[in-house]
Amino acid sequence: ILLHVILPVFFLVGLGALLHRIFHFDMNTLSKLNVYVLLPAVGFANIYESNINGDVLLDVLAFLLLQNGALIVISTIMAKLMKLDRSLAATFQNTIVLNNSGNFGIPVSQLVFHQQPLGLSIQIVVTIFQNFLTNTYGVFNFLSASQKKGKVTAEFLKNPILYALLLGLLFRSLHIPVPSFIWNPLQNVANAFLAIALLTLGAQVAYINLKQLPPLLYVSVFSRLLLSPAVAALIIFALHLEGVTAQALLIASSYPCSRNTALYALEYGHHPDYAAQAVFVSTLLSSVTVTMIVYLSKILF
Repeated sequence: ILLHVILPVFFLVGLGALLHRIFHFDMNTLSKLNVYVLLPAVGFANIYESNINGDVLLDVLAFLLLQNGALIVISTIMAKLMKLDRSLAATFQNTIVLNNSGNFGIPVSQLVFHQQPLGLSIQIVVTIFQNFLTNTYGVFNFLSASQKKGKVTAEFLKNPILYALLLGLLFRSLHIPVPSFIWNPLQNVANAFLAIALLTLGAQVAYINLKQLPPLLYVSVFSRLLLSPAVAALIIFALHLEGVTAQALLIASSYPCSRNTALYALEYGHHPDYAAQAVFVSTLLSSVTVTMIVYLSKILF
């Protein structure tokens, strides 16, 4: 996991930080490129290419609804108890609820379940669910914390990723072929997302001081890496899930903060430095915690 997942991620993050220090990127341009071009392309491609097994789907969706619902409630209560302002609360909640199930989760699942294809199939379902959650709950959370209180729904409906996901679902459900002259450039854009998103994250953390991290950051990271899998384990036992399904869902709950949280925090102006720090630190520490959860999943299930 450290060699094949963590190091490649940090190579691109480090490169982004170095390039930003040398060339001083326009962060607003990078943000627009990610949100309005790359995210919609990767969202559509993810949905359109997915192969979901109907037998496992209901169990997985039941788990995801319960687990993410529990995290939303817990993070909301925590934000209220700590009396965070609405802007900081939105970022704090998103760092806990949303995880990096795509470029982090899928490679980990490929490594862990290389002899059990069901594990990877479940992770793909989780990734699709996280895409929907990020671009509905996550975006709406940020928008509701903005000054445009009366325009939240209108701003939400302007987000192109929402339509990309719905189009992907429609095209896949109706088995509509995408012409090659559209699909080929779309795939090229989707393939560029990982690199550009991580380079952008690197630029965001280029000037952070890791010696002076805010105390709230530790709550975010602890909740994302340890509280989330603890909640997941309770739900797995309550639903009587077993075997590869239980292992895959427990592992999927332990991934670090979503890089899209940092991208959207930058786009909507809600504590982007804090969001970037949470993604960076949680990804760094996940090399230890995810390895522990993988080992624990084999023992429990």
